[in-house]
Amino acid sequence: MRDSLTPPRVRRRHRPPLRRLAGDAALGCIAATGLAPLNLWFLTLPALALILWRIARAPTARSAFWQALAAGVGWFALALVWIVEPFLVQPEVYGWMAPFALMLMALGGGLFWAIPAAAAYRLAAPRHASRIAAIAAALALSDWLRGWIFTGFPWALTGHIWIATPVAQSAAVIGATGLSALTMLLAALPGLLRRRQAEPATRALPGAALCIALTGALWAAGLARLASPLPPDTPITLRVVQPDAQQALKWDPDWSMKFYRRLLDLSSQPGSPDLVIWPETAVNFLLNDADPVLPQMAASAGGATLILGIQRAEYPRFFNSLAVVQPDGSISATYDKFHLVPFGEYIPWGDALARLGITAFAAQQGNGYSPGPGPTVLSLPGLPEFQPLICYEAIFPQHLRTQGPRPAWLLQITNDAWFGRFSGPYQHLAQAQLRAIQSGLPLIRSANTGVSAIIDAHGTTRASLPLNQMGKIDAALPAALPATPWWHWGDTPALILLTLILTAASLRRRKAA
Repeated sequence: MRDSLTPPRVRRRHRPPLRRLAGDAALGCIAATGLAPLNLWFLTLPALALILWRIARAPTARSAFWQALAAGVGWFALALVWIVEPFLVQPEVYGWMAPFALMLMALGGGLFWAIPAAAAYRLAAPRHASRIAAIAAALALSDWLRGWIFTGFPWALTGHIWIATPVAQSAAVIGATGLSALTMLLAALPGLLRRRQAEPATRALPGAALCIALTGALWAAGLARLASPLPPDTPITLRVVQPDAQQALKWDPDWSMKFYRRLLDLSSQPGSPDLVIWPETAVNFLLNDADPVLPQMAASAGGATLILGIQRAEYPRFFNSLAVVQPDGSISATYDKFHLVPFGEYIPWGDALARLGITAFAAQQGNGYSPGPGPTVLSLPGLPEFQPLICYEAIFPQHLRTQGPRPAWLLQITNDAWFGRFSGPYQHLAQAQLRAIQSGLPLIRSANTGVSAIIDAHGTTRASLPLNQMGKIDAALPAALPATPWWHWGDTPALILLTLILTAASLRRRKAA
């Protein structure tokens, strides 16, 4: 029931004009150009600065909510445009879902901006500077929360704009959450240090100058870390195989045999690797049915150990797995993916929904995959210990800091054919580079259609195969660095800093009251 005592003019103030919301959404899109593959980080910072300033100047918390929602929708609509690609693999079946998937993902991501922004608006004192600091901290904290809530989706964090720059080296100390905090606080500086008495065009100059100076200092520190020598490479030679099996053809019986022959041919080319690596779901048959061809697969590796992605079953359950094939054709170890893609690899309440014909469209067996027990470190004869990551699992930094021995390297097998050809594969690759920086561990990446890569402990790509190209990489396994500060502390320092900023904003409001 409408409150008849509320003047119409006040009610309208709760709903920002559409042109203002359109401006916020446009700024969100501009900010997202800092992410891969565009990497225009120098556009992100001023766009975020304007977003923070506009939200802080909103007349009410409700207006702040709508403006932050619009900016977030703009950010996620551009950042996650690749989300339509999985639905276009079988467009006659799933194509109608593609626009709805993008709209829902953008709106859902926007809520992760709108709710904390509105809460911070209420928490902070009415002064714009206090609110800007609180909103910046709340949005950075929301980036961390997004990696956990609803099984987590820490994709397109604001801190990811730095991955292609030396500033990303800071993640060895502060992690991905710290990079988001750093990004938002840098963007907040022009609003925090505004000179009220100056001309409007120059009021933000002190904060902008400090932002530039701090960015330059972080850049220089990153260059210094990159210039520091890494330990000598290990004596282990790897062969990473990329068959370029297009997703629309991958499970076709005739084409799947051609792709299997590619894997065998690329693996058996001249050379003496110690380990051959095939990508996620490299073959179209179950591990349970592989006994007749395991000797053939092992022979293609020429006496080396073979690691491949393959589905397996413990009926009635199916798993997206990694298997280790020894030179004699025996299976010495398996690893089951435990962090599955919602609706892609499993459906919540999947057994019940399967009765209605609703299944996970990326799972080729059963109604969806079952999760494995969790992160693990594998130890194989003649190889340094490693942690396997299957596709989506590499976007979660918390999966690296697990109990048990620290591995010597990380292995990601993935099928990025689902992500299309524009932004998705490159954003996924960038996050793999960030995992290497955070952990101080080299990361080896075998992707079905690319980008396969050898990434050293500084996050530098030593060798790679381009998207949609068949080939192999022969390279030495890079050595690990000592455990980074982030490996020891995790996100705790960044979370403490953000909590202190929000607490200070709250205390300032109480004093003002």
